[in-house]
Amino acid sequence: MKPYSVSFGGIPDKYSSWKRALFVVVPFPIDLTTTYVSGTRNGPRALIEASGHMELFDEENKIEPYRAGIFVSTEIPVLTTGPLAMLKELEKRIKAVTRAGRFPVIVGGEHSGTCGAVSALKKKYGDLTVLQFDAHADLRDSYLGTPWNHACVGRRIVDSGAKLVQVGVRSISEEEDRFLRRAENVKTYYASEVRESLADVTRGVMSSLSGNVYISIDLDVFDPGIMPAVGTPEPGGLDWFEVIDILRDVMRADCNIVGFDIMELSPIPGIVAPEFLAAKLCYRLMGWILAKRQEK
Repeated sequence: MKPYSVSFGGIPDKYSSWKRALFVVVPFPIDLTTTYVSGTRNGPRALIEASGHMELFDEENKIEPYRAGIFVSTEIPVLTTGPLAMLKELEKRIKAVTRAGRFPVIVGGEHSGTCGAVSALKKKYGDLTVLQFDAHADLRDSYLGTPWNHACVGRRIVDSGAKLVQVGVRSISEEEDRFLRRAENVKTYYASEVRESLADVTRGVMSSLSGNVYISIDLDVFDPGIMPAVGTPEPGGLDWFEVIDILRDVMRADCNIVGFDIMELSPIPGIVAPEFLAAKLCYRLMGWILAKRQEK
């Protein structure tokens, strides 16, 4: 597999080669179905470049995750044949990553990319739960003429047969509300519930997870005060520690984390804090995954 032009964390070749890597980062620089603020095509490179300015010591887990190896693959190409063709390309890439025994990490790019990753992992594992952090339910059956719009990710996950657990939702359509009222394989925790009792939401999430789990983080789950660089910055979002606290407990749960993504970064020129937050979040997730493997 060919490498990207920039390494994650600015790490040397010794730790960024395909041969050495546990983690494989796949950039998904797609901006085809964004509907408000465009720019997610620039998200993957901004996140990866920001990662080169982090401290590489994980102070929580007391390890340096990069020593397990982090390979960054070439970008998923933009194809004029539409979003489904690009999702198929991503699915092929994730199949190759998991077949080689590596851990897949997708950075984006619009949220539609999650569909490609979930498709590959559902076929591999059969049993799959997707934990989605998002301001939006993304449960529309179709939006702006395509079922592969970023606003349809949750619906396509449910259609795949995977279980869906959502956290941080604070904006839904009437169609999505109707769907949620009858959906049996979806559990949604609204941002207002997190604000009311983080502990109760965390316990609820934990009780919903078992078997193989894929984590999808749309960065608009965060409050725009700390994450303005997204396509639709909804007010009333979660803060850094709320997301971290939930994820920490998820990583300690009795389940098998099989991959994760961090999506919808739309960089704002001159404001670097959002991409640094995204890079730090990505690296912290790697740290937890590595720490969990070392415990076993």
